[in-house]
Amino acid sequence: MATVPVPRSDGPIMTAPLVLDSVTHLTAEARGRIAVCASHGAVYAAWYGARKGVSALILNDAGIGREQAGISGLEFLDGLGVPAATVAHTSARIGWGADMPARGVLSFVNAAAASVGLRPGMACAAALDLLARADLTPSPEPEPLAEARHEIAEAGSGTVRVFVLDSNGLIGPEDAGHVVVTASHGGLLGGRPETAVKAQVLAGIYVDADRGLDDAGLSRLPALQDRGIAGATVSAFSARIGDGLSVWEDGFISALNPEAARRGGMIGQSTRDFVAAMVASAT
Repeated sequence: MATVPVPRSDGPIMTAPLVLDSVTHLTAEARGRIAVCASHGAVYAAWYGARKGVSALILNDAGIGREQAGISGLEFLDGLGVPAATVAHTSARIGWGADMPARGVLSFVNAAAASVGLRPGMACAAALDLLARADLTPSPEPEPLAEARHEIAEAGSGTVRVFVLDSNGLIGPEDAGHVVVTASHGGLLGGRPETAVKAQVLAGIYVDADRGLDDAGLSRLPALQDRGIAGATVSAFSARIGDGLSVWEDGFISALNPEAARRGGMIGQSTRDFVAAMVASAT
């Protein structure tokens, strides 16, 4: 867990914000703290931060994407009175927490953030300075919001099952050998290959977050290739990031690794057709 001290212009250094590769790394110590997390800015990430009691939250806009899903969490947090903003996916690598204060530039802010001086175009580091000097309080407890996990029984075979998940975090050891369609971004966390997927799945599908700086939104694909796993992303403009069923129903493949191509995957395929090719290749 990295932290970056934020100086006050009118006093000593304040408690550093929490700087994390993923909002799911927040713990109880986040209560009342400013958090900078390199997750997408969709509702689930915002809800997770609010659940941990953050006083302000900065996320990655993940390319904004279909129906502005990549920034949909800002309005959610506004409803709780929590200042929130996103950095442009072209200014900081999604999944890389340290990039956010180092070179992130704000792309969108909610009304609560604007009220303390945050604005689009501001450096993330400057935004953190303003937040550190603001009178902030912990987020109230949000209403329950469950991530969804669905099995698409008709898409599987006798040996390969197909699961549609709102988050890569819902993958477990029981998914080994099967196909997982997730609504997470396609970026490694902090560039660490072991974060690509938690099980030896047959194939994994993610959202490309409009690729972003250094193609960070596709960085899981080579790591999956090294493990012999077929990997692909769908365009952020074809499906709503954070919404697994949208990736399944609306997604179109934007990038894939060689293992996925070997198994019959192609750019431009619908998610359904890509999954059908993966299942057929294993039977």
